[in-house]
Amino acid sequence: MKTILISTLAAFAASLFLLLLILPLLRRLKAGQYILGYVKEHKDKGGTPTMGGLAFIGAVIIVGLCASGARDGKINLTLAVTGGFAIVGFLDDFLKIYRKDNGGLKPYQKIIFQLAIASVAAAYCYVNHMTLLNIPFSGGKNFDIGWGIIPLVIFVFLATVNCVNLTDGLDGLAGGTSFAYLFVMGLMLYAKSVNSSSLCFITMGALAAFLLLNVNKASIFMGDTGSLSLGGLISCISIFSGNSLYIPIIGIMFVISGISVIVQVIYYKRTRRRVFLMAPVHHHFQMKGYTECKIVYAYVLATAFAGIICLIFM
Repeated sequence: MKTILISTLAAFAASLFLLLLILPLLRRLKAGQYILGYVKEHKDKGGTPTMGGLAFIGAVIIVGLCASGARDGKINLTLAVTGGFAIVGFLDDFLKIYRKDNGGLKPYQKIIFQLAIASVAAAYCYVNHMTLLNIPFSGGKNFDIGWGIIPLVIFVFLATVNCVNLTDGLDGLAGGTSFAYLFVMGLMLYAKSVNSSSLCFITMGALAAFLLLNVNKASIFMGDTGSLSLGGLISCISIFSGNSLYIPIIGIMFVISGISVIVQVIYYKRTRRRVFLMAPVHHHFQMKGYTECKIVYAYVLATAFAGIICLIFM
């Protein structure tokens, strides 16, 4: 535990240092977020520096490698996958800034990159016989999915990464919800003496520093650099520990973000009417008059509550 606490504090310090280092640089380069015109509630956020994910993910990778001594294969691959998604997110953010629009990478380009990274993780699980899935609320029971781990891992990655990305729409929302998720998963893995628990707490430390500058009113956004890599990290930690089935439970708010977009798109195409005032659903609540702080608080609280239920019946 002492080592974990030291690593968590180190990640916080490294993340804060990197944030304070890159923030003036991003401002000088005018690397600001482009805000869609129809999001009226965010009109004053245009130009806020983005790609803050570079700082906290950089801190996670550096401290994570130092803490594990680069000897743990699962942690090394988790950090590599996280870095891979950070690169995809960086390319997306860079193109948005360069073109001065909200386009970035084309959807099919994102999916190709994500599929490639997810396939590596899926192959790793199958080759290393990491095919056991823990069953939530079963008292520790599990079952062997065999070769089915390959399509499952790919699906989990694509779903989680994109749902975390969709949740990144308000100040502190994706960061705060991810913090709560990682706290619960960290406790769950620590109770079972799983090494990757340390990575949960290291990421929490790095996120805590980021949230100092990201809560309303944000001085910096994580960008797709941060949200895609967070989704990748959450996927890796959960999958490699056999806890894939816990993602939609503890990460219920990520799921709601993704489903709200799917429902909105399908319903609108069929009826030309909307279910929500705006999707993802956190924008619906915002347009109903709820403040960003209240929405973020509700998301974090709901994630923590779902996590506590999982811990009780673990």
